[in-house]
Amino acid sequence: MKQSSHYQLKILINKDQIAETVARIASEITRDYQKRQPLLIGVLKGSFIFMADLVRQLKLIDIETDFVQVASYYAEKESSGKVTLIQDLHKSITGRDVLVIEDIVDTGLSISFLLAHLKKKNPASLKLCALTEKPSRRQVAVSIDYLGFTLPDNFVVGYGLDLNEKYRCLPDIYSMEK
Repeated sequence: MKQSSHYQLKILINKDQIAETVARIASEITRDYQKRQPLLIGVLKGSFIFMADLVRQLKLIDIETDFVQVASYYAEKESSGKVTLIQDLHKSITGRDVLVIEDIVDTGLSISFLLAHLKKKNPASLKLCALTEKPSRRQVAVSIDYLGFTLPDNFVVGYGLDLNEKYRCLPDIYSMEK
């Protein structure tokens, strides 16, 4: 167990389990998007590590990437319930196959807000890939097309997941406990 300033960090998912799961998800996406040119949209900031590893494992040549940023946590451990679009897309998604890459689906508020925003831009298809989810915290129904792990209702950090912009660099996913 690692010690952080006020929390104990307990490994929930180690880097080998993460790597195996990223490979599985990449295989599923490769299978489903053969002969298509999907646009992968990373949800900043948390998805960047997962997305980088995922993209390197895809057996698709014609992918493109873009990023959006939404916020609802505002340096807290609980969602504020208010979602803000901080950075929108740089590319048009009209008529495109779009796959949103997310680090965690928790309450569902942020991702449902983002998916509704993207649907208004008329993509040919819109799917969601999430490394992790916490269904016990869900306030809004969200359909996840590609899922890595289901987590308990603990605050987690590592592998892109953060608390106040810290802990993203950890190679494993940890539960933060007092």
